[in-house]
Amino acid sequence: MLQVNEAEAIIYSLLQPLDSQLDTETVDLLGAAGRILAKPITSHLDFPHWDNSAMDGYAVRYEDVKNCNPENPAVLSIIEEIPAGYQPERTLAPGETARIFTGAVVPAGADTIVMQEVTQCEENRVSIIKAPKLGEFIRKKASYYQAGNELLPAGIVINAPEIAVLAAAQCQKLCVYRKVKVAILSTGDELVTVDKTLQPGQIVDSNNYALIALVQQLGAEAISYGIVPDKEEVLKETIEKAIKGADIVISSGGVSVGEYDYVEKILESLGGKLHIRSVAMKPGKPLTVAAFPNSKLYYGLPGNPASALVTFWRFVQPAIKKLSGLKDGWQPAFIKAKASNELRSDGKRETYIWGKLKLKDGEYEFEIAGGNQVSGNLINLAQTNALAILPEGTKQISQGQAVKVFVA
Repeated sequence: MLQVNEAEAIIYSLLQPLDSQLDTETVDLLGAAGRILAKPITSHLDFPHWDNSAMDGYAVRYEDVKNCNPENPAVLSIIEEIPAGYQPERTLAPGETARIFTGAVVPAGADTIVMQEVTQCEENRVSIIKAPKLGEFIRKKASYYQAGNELLPAGIVINAPEIAVLAAAQCQKLCVYRKVKVAILSTGDELVTVDKTLQPGQIVDSNNYALIALVQQLGAEAISYGIVPDKEEVLKETIEKAIKGADIVISSGGVSVGEYDYVEKILESLGGKLHIRSVAMKPGKPLTVAAFPNSKLYYGLPGNPASALVTFWRFVQPAIKKLSGLKDGWQPAFIKAKASNELRSDGKRETYIWGKLKLKDGEYEFEIAGGNQVSGNLINLAQTNALAILPEGTKQISQGQAVKVFVA
């Protein structure tokens, strides 16, 4: 049985991220939200595109106003008004100024903006009653970004701020990584779909729905193979098809030591190399990971709902993120939090306790989910956003003590 960190290291070593040349597609800007950029973006534009004003006020020559004060104001002639979107037509001469508005192009001859709050205007003349600093309130051309440099790097998620930058750069089409394809199947004769009337001994296949949702939340493409009965040949046929059609295959159930648990046997018969058979964690001990040619990965998750979700969060989620081409931020996130409740474990394995992470008075607190913390209890998984971790050998963390928390 592998320790959690050993299993994690093995999984990461097996990952081969999507190829930035072969595994890409072109999308429109408005279709790029949530996708991962495959190639760096450069722009032919400077930002700002020209010197422009950061204030409503007056464009001036610093030499004309550098010594002014309320007792000795600088009185200038207004020769032009420059709203945003207007190209100035005049060049400032000594003793001249232009009325200017935020975002407008700074006229030739001007090197400073005086905000209107320190001026007194009368007809076509304005008195400056407070000396500005040289260059004040001018946003210089290319001070944010210089044309030809890298604007956005490859390997980042395109969210709203990036969309705004790309729009400003007039980037209408983007090269992004294709979506990782994740096949999902559940094994077990006791399972039925959500629309069926339950018969004695049957349960709804909640894992399939949960895993599809988790995969889609990560921006990957979920391919559901539904429920596969506990018949070896049928299961083998389905797994073989799933491996051919996806980058990652996830099954739930069938990886324990029961009489009808065929998954590991089937994986080996299909040419898979088993790297993980079990992990010293609770819940989630019966975890299977196998690698196939062409960098295909198979995750056999436990069938119990809590075990399936915990192992997905801990091992599958970062793998999908890295495989998708994400350069940074794919690793699991851990923080220290204060335990709002007493946390208990038998100490035999690294234990994951699900609950809610909250920020209270500037400090993170972890609150355990109500009800029984057993792998078959699906109900109290609702609203879970974090897992408190009790290391092997630790049987108790008292209320108020610090605990390591995995952010789900």
